[in-house]
Amino acid sequence: MSYTTKNYTTDGGDKTVISGTLDIKEGAILLGLPQAANQADSSATTIAGLVTDFNVLLAKLKAAGLMKTE
Repeated sequence: MSYTTKNYTTDGGDKTVISGTLDIKEGAILLGLPQAANQADSSATTIAGLVTDFNVLLAKLKAAGLMKTE
């Protein structure tokens, strides 16, 4: 089976494929997207402290599935 449209719903109806541009207008609500845990603003006073804060942020993004792990 082939499709000639950019956007379609699979035969089972459980997946929508969007191959074009998805324009999300102001006020729209997207449900089910992953969210990373809040990361407090850094108060680091050294480069080592900033690296630590940055690595905590990366870990939260990975745990939320927003960034691939190695």
